[in-house]
Amino acid sequence: MLKGLDPRLNAEVLYALRAMGHGDTLIVADTNFPSDSIARQTVVGDLLRMDNLTAAEAVEAILSVLPLDTFVDDFAGRMEIVGNPGEIPPVQAEVQTAIDAAEGQPRPMVSIERFAFYDLAKQAYAVIQTGERRFYGCFMLRKGVIPPEG
Repeated sequence: MLKGLDPRLNAEVLYALRAMGHGDTLIVADTNFPSDSIARQTVVGDLLRMDNLTAAEAVEAILSVLPLDTFVDDFAGRMEIVGNPGEIPPVQAEVQTAIDAAEGQPRPMVSIERFAFYDLAKQAYAVIQTGERRFYGCFMLRKGVIPPEG
């Protein structure tokens, strides 16, 4: 246990978040996502886990240490529902609330078609699988920067 760090963040996740650079992407996935096979194609190459958390709980913990990119519109994305891309299910609304809280203002995620999301995930820095069992609990977060003090 370390002071000032969310205890939901494990050592492997913290290592990956710290190692990521500006613009690198992170996938936060539900239990149905093909996380292991896709994670093998990422920079990290191994699946990271936050098994005991919902997607929103995991994103909230991650955003306690990870800045989101402020220079691009696709700073965060959600897998869109097949056949109804505009629908926002509760799992995605909860993650949007976590993002808005971390950003200090509303900042909507972009919508990413299912197969485009899979392709994006293969290019990610890492994949974190959560314990989220609700469908469409898959998200992309793009790392931003921490400005110098003063």
